[in-house]
Amino acid sequence: MLVQLSIRDIVLIERLDLSFEAGLSVLTGETGAGKSILLDSLSLALGGRGDGSLVRHGEDKGQVTAVFDVAGSHPARTLLKGNGVDDDGDLIFRRVQSADGRTRAYINDQPVSVQLMRQVGQLMVEIHGQHDDRALTDTDTHRILLDAFAGLTDDALTVGESFRRWREAERSFKTHKAKVEAAAREADYLRSSVEELEALSPMDGEEESLAETRSRMQKSERIAGDIAEASDFLNGNASPVPLLASMMRRLERKSHEAPGLLEETVQLLGTALDTLSSAQMEVEAALRRTEFDPRELERVEERLFALRAAGRKYSVAVVDLPALAEKMVADLADLDAGEERLGQLEAAAREARAHYDELARSLSEKRHNAASALADAVMAELPALKLERARFMVEIATDTDEPRAEGIDTIEFHVQTNPGTRPGPILKVASGGELSRFLLALKVALADRGSAPTLVFDEIDTGVGGAVADAIGQRLKRLADTVQVLSVTHAPQVAARAGTHFLISKGPSGEAGDKISTRVAIMTPEHRREEIARMLAGASVTEEARAAAAKLLDGEA
Repeated sequence: MLVQLSIRDIVLIERLDLSFEAGLSVLTGETGAGKSILLDSLSLALGGRGDGSLVRHGEDKGQVTAVFDVAGSHPARTLLKGNGVDDDGDLIFRRVQSADGRTRAYINDQPVSVQLMRQVGQLMVEIHGQHDDRALTDTDTHRILLDAFAGLTDDALTVGESFRRWREAERSFKTHKAKVEAAAREADYLRSSVEELEALSPMDGEEESLAETRSRMQKSERIAGDIAEASDFLNGNASPVPLLASMMRRLERKSHEAPGLLEETVQLLGTALDTLSSAQMEVEAALRRTEFDPRELERVEERLFALRAAGRKYSVAVVDLPALAEKMVADLADLDAGEERLGQLEAAAREARAHYDELARSLSEKRHNAASALADAVMAELPALKLERARFMVEIATDTDEPRAEGIDTIEFHVQTNPGTRPGPILKVASGGELSRFLLALKVALADRGSAPTLVFDEIDTGVGGAVADAIGQRLKRLADTVQVLSVTHAPQVAARAGTHFLISKGPSGEAGDKISTRVAIMTPEHRREEIARMLAGASVTEEARAAAAKLLDGEA
């Protein structure tokens, strides 16, 4: 329930802090005192539409804070947790409205979107007025209220989950069917492609390995020519080795004839021959190392070119050919096994639809059974509300050909306000005053089901008096036994039944008294009698009015 409302610099309100109790609280005061400002402020804190004009004149910004005490299992806490907002302790809604139109929203001091604030706020508070049709706006709301009345909310959730499973099964079937049909259209292409790729058998990293091998072999081929030429020079007919050896032998023989003249030369020639001999061996070894099979180079090139040709043919990089081959094999497998799999998916979708139909029919039957009970419960409240000649009906249109997550029913509240008139949708047939009384009767019939924990009624007693106003007061009091009720009222019969009575007034503020501010005071028993007397008598309060007020209050006691 709402436990505290703090308002700063909103329209006529400079500073206001209100605490609320469980049960029925009423807000009364002269027209124009600021009752609607209080409700606008509460609406702002719950994610309602912001506007720079709401900020008090002369101020840069205004602020509204609403504090709620709710059970740990309340759906609002689940919604907050799902959006990453801390929900420990009380729920504190704070809205800051700037004069330039900008607005910021916070829940438990965490910044949130206005949309999330509105969603959570709708779970916390319902605000209804004489011309406010939010509770009766569309048939979805009517369905939700009927399900809440009959205790079918969990059944409806089960039907919704079954609907989603069925639609998912249908999507799987249709997706696979389209895939099989597409594969069938390309069957010949797929089979020939799979045969070609299987024969080619591309491997991961093969192109890079082949390219490196080819490059190395081509380089070896070019270097081998130079080494062979060197080998021919050192070992062939033009080799200098025999000539140098012959020359060294001649000089060596002559060295005996001229001692000390040729010994060093002979020694150097011997060293040169040893070096040339070593060079011959190294060149031959290098030549052996560069030896390769030209047929191997041809094989490598053919393989590399075949892989690159396949990549161009299938418009993929060579490195992606193995993955393409796997995909084509899988597609072909889908085609080969498609009919069997397709049959399985079709059967699963058919079974899911049958399960949904069964649940939806069961829910529809329960709704039909509950419709008359809800209509009777609302009808029982109408005579005291001076709608004794009216009829309330719950119309259910069932269409098994239009399945939805909500079931197969379209539910709409109809009324007949006078005998002989044509019944019709409540929003089209009922006047503003009648609509508010139908709404009150509906809320009483629902009690604590299908309602937010706090209900606000804004002058739903306008235009009625006497017994009708007293009946409205009785029902608001009864409703307050299960939920917190706040009512802005001009009816003394309603005000007399409240557990807490707030008086709204306005007057000068500040030392200079040059501004007007709205003020709210909690009425003591004596002051409360005086306020109810004013509501009865008008501007001039008489003793008779005071006596009547006391009687109303005593009657409530």
